[in-house]
Parts: sequence; structure tokens; C-alpha cells
Amino acid sequence: MQLSFRTLSSITSSLCFLLALVWGFFPDILLATWSIEYSEGAGFVARRGAVLFAALGVMFYLVRTAPPSLGRNALSNGFIVGCLGLAVLGFTEWLNGHAGPGILLAVLVEFALGLGFVQARRVTVELGETVR
Repeated sequence: MQLSFRTLSSITSSLCFLLALVWGFFPDILLATWSIEYSEGAGFVARRGAVLFAALGVMFYLVRTAPPSLGRNALSNGFIVGCLGLAVLGFTEWLNGHAGPGILLAVLVEFALGLGFVQARRVTVELGETVR
């Protein structure tokens, strides 16, 4: 299934806003899903991560209608590296027993989003849209 950059950015923006809310207000729930015990330190890091998710949500919301450009390309490439890197890290932590099987849902979403943006970039190039 091929998704347009606009659709993929809208989905990503919504997901990032949702994650910002959950990590910001209910980090213990997500940590429990991953079989990780909540602590003050983990909550502190989770709330800081929530702000980063909110920032990503704003960026993807604002860029969703942008034509192909160097900035859109940079945002996509950075997100591809981040998603695929997080997927590999999450899978490795699960294999090493540092996270429970709940992490595999995050790994699946990260892998799908990373590949989604790779596909969206490929479609842009195939359609002959120029990047300036």
C-alpha cells in the first residue's frame, strides 16, 4: 500500500501527539506495557520525551502539505533514521531481556513508519517531483 507524504505526515503527526500525551501524563502505563518498572528517573525521562514527541507532531503537521523540498527531504531522512534505529534498539533490548514483549508493538510501528517514509520518498522520485 502506497501512502502519500501528506497522508503519512498526518498519521505521524497524530501518533506523535498521542504519544506526547501518554508519555507526558501516563508514563507508568507505557513502561508497564514494556515490563519496565516505573521510577522517578524513568518518569522524568518519559516527560522530556513527551515534549520531543509534541515537537515532532508539530513539525509533521506543518510540513504535511509542503511540496518536495530539501527541508521535507531532511525531515523524512531524519525520521527514517530515528524510526529504524529505535526499531533495532527495541528489538535488541527485547532479545537481551531488558524489555518485555510489549516493546514489539513499538518496534512494529517504528519499522512501519520508517519504511513508510522510505516508500514516500521513492514515490516522490518516481513521479519526477523535484527536490529543491
